[in-house]
This record gives sequence, structure tokens and C-alpha cells, in this order.
Amino acid sequence: MACGCAGGSALFVRWSDRQLNFLVVANALVVAVAVIFAGDTFLSLYNFQSMSAQVPELALLALGVMLAMIAGNGGIDLSGIALANLSGIASYLLMRDWVSVDDQPLTFVWIFAGIALLIGLVGGMINGALIAFVGLTPIIATLGTQLFFTGIAVVITNGSAVSLGYIEPLDNFGNTPVFGVPMCFALFIAIAVLLGIVLRYTPFGLKLYLMGSNAKAARYAGIPQRRMLFLTYTVCGILASIAGIIIAARTSSVKWDYGTSYVLIAILIVVMAGVRPEGGYGRVICVVLSATALQMLSSLFNFLDISNFFRDCAWGLLLLIFLATSRFDLRAFLPSRR
Repeated sequence: MACGCAGGSALFVRWSDRQLNFLVVANALVVAVAVIFAGDTFLSLYNFQSMSAQVPELALLALGVMLAMIAGNGGIDLSGIALANLSGIASYLLMRDWVSVDDQPLTFVWIFAGIALLIGLVGGMINGALIAFVGLTPIIATLGTQLFFTGIAVVITNGSAVSLGYIEPLDNFGNTPVFGVPMCFALFIAIAVLLGIVLRYTPFGLKLYLMGSNAKAARYAGIPQRRMLFLTYTVCGILASIAGIIIAARTSSVKWDYGTSYVLIAILIVVMAGVRPEGGYGRVICVVLSATALQMLSSLFNFLDISNFFRDCAWGLLLLIFLATSRFDLRAFLPSRR
């Protein structure tokens, strides 16, 4: 029995490494194709800095989707971009009359970020409470809160974009590289590393994977599933609010309908990363590589002057392809070995 478990564990590691290798190759292929069609300009430092500054907002939302999927029970978070937009909008509208941007720009930015994180925390707790304690299906609960968060943002802005103007510390965070690396990208990598450590080396991560892979076994093991679900969706809300801060920093504005296709793209990133929709498996490094591959592909579309409507069509087609192929196990067609 021990040998069987060891063999299964080794097979699992090889299979996960295969997904990682696929994503590394995919990134290399995108770069090679981009150089062929877009020329050496694609490899310029400025272009890589521009792409790396755009990755965090989408990748943070994708990490939230990944956590929800790992938790199982058909878990998914559709409210991420709506909560991100609401965090930036509400935080700025609350702050602009409290602290002078001209006199205390750094203080303004820190309090702005703090309020945005608090809004994300509350939004995530609402999702968690609806799913864990009320018992709503995650897709229904987060679809409802997506509309709720969006509705609040529309009401408080009258449906208009809100310009933040030039706030030097915030603009530097979103657009200025330090030692060649944009600060928002460095923050994203730090969050990804921390999340990877938590999932792999802490009891929370072990319980989350077990709960997603076998809810019945997790219940018999005494894992508090409701508390785990509540905490998981709360973290998703915090990640969304960080994405909202980065969006505000990069664009110097906030709007209720920013990133309308981000839900689709975040799910595509997660599915490409090999996260199992049924729960129980997902790797942070694969999500990061999946996000970078899609960002480079999007930048290539920019170089080729391809319409945004075609991009949404391409993302949807890719999502369908990956969802369809994930249903097949190619090992079933290989000769069996005793």
C-alpha cells in the first residue's frame, strides 16, 4: 500500500511538472513568434517593463480565482474585477475631502491604499459569508455580489469615470521602474511567493487542498470547512482590492466598468495554469507563467494592431479549448503496464 501511495505521489509530481514545462515552453514560443512578427522592438527593455506593469492587476484576480477553485464545491470568484473597481472608486471618493493631495501626497496614498484594502476585506467577507454560512453556490453568490459591487460603483459615480489626477507617489508605484522592475510587478511577485509558501508549507494550505480534493475526507478529518471557505473568499477580496489599487495607480483614474473582460481572462489564466475546476489542485508558479504568456500574447496583438474584439474572441476560444482538453486523460490511450 505504501508503495502504491509513493508511486501515485511520484506520478502526481511528474504530471504537475509537465504542466509547468508546458507553460515555460508556451512563454518561449510566444516570445519567438513575437520576434518573428513584431521584430526586435518586442524585446526592448521598455516593452518588457510595460508588459510587467500590466500583469499584476490581471494576475492578482487570477490568483483569487485559483484559491476559490482549489477550495472545491464548484468554487469560483466572479466578483473580483467589480470589487477591484469599487475599492478604487470608494477609497478615492472618501479620501479626496479628508487629505490634501497637493500638501500630503504620500499620506494620501497610504490612507487611500488602506481604505481600498478594507473595502476588499469587507467584500471578500460578504462573499465568504454567503458561500460558507448561507450555503449559496459560489458561482451564484459571486455573480450576485459582482452586480451588487458594480451597482454601488455606478451609483456613487453616476456612471462616469473619476480622474485621480497626477499623484506622484501613486503614479510612481504604478508606472515607474526601480532597478528596471516596476514597483507594482515587484509587489505582485512578493504576494505570489507568499501565497505559494502559505499553500505549500502551512496547515491552511494542506487543509484547503484536502477540502477541495475530497470534501468528505476533510469533514471526517475535522477540518472546519465553513471557516476555510470564509477565509479563502476573504483573501480573494483582499487580492481584488490590491488589483484595484494597481489599476488606479497605472491609469490615474477609476471607473465602474474597467476591465469588463477581466473575469473571462482571469478564468482562462487559471485553466491554462492547470488548476482543476473541480478543486484540490493548483500551483501559484503556473498561474504566474500563464499570466505572463497571455500578457505577451496581448502585447503581440497590440504590435500587430489587432482589434480588441478579436482578442476577446481569442480568449474565449482558448478557454473553451483548455476546458475541453482538460476533460480527456491522454494516459488512457497509452498501453497499460502492470
